[in-house]
Amino acid sequence: MKKDYVLSVADTIRQQLLCQTPMSVLCSWGALHGFTATVCKGMATLMFKVNGRLFKGHVLIAYNEMDYYEIYLKDNNGIRQLHPEACFDQLCEVIDEAIERGDNPEEYAEFCEQEKAKLLRGEIG
Repeated sequence: MKKDYVLSVADTIRQQLLCQTPMSVLCSWGALHGFTATVCKGMATLMFKVNGRLFKGHVLIAYNEMDYYEIYLKDNNGIRQLHPEACFDQLCEVIDEAIERGDNPEEYAEFCEQEKAKLLRGEIG
């Protein structure tokens, strides 16, 4: 796979992700830098490190050339597919649910309130 192609596709994925994802969400992932163009399973891929509440490791977003993205999570336990066919406008939702928010909105809201209280008490920061 040509390097220029991989770089171009990874940059497009990065732009789509950054345009669709609120800055507060990116911050909660710990993903403000370290975006890397690579190849995963024969596909041009954007890889970045995350330090979320539910997952710590790397997120890989691979373009499968059928106009869908395959999303993978990679950590010390290996690599697993998170989503086989995500559209660009699903990237934030799919990734955030897996690494930070989870699938229970009430539980996540309670977690955020607890973290806010710790911050206001000077326990974190």
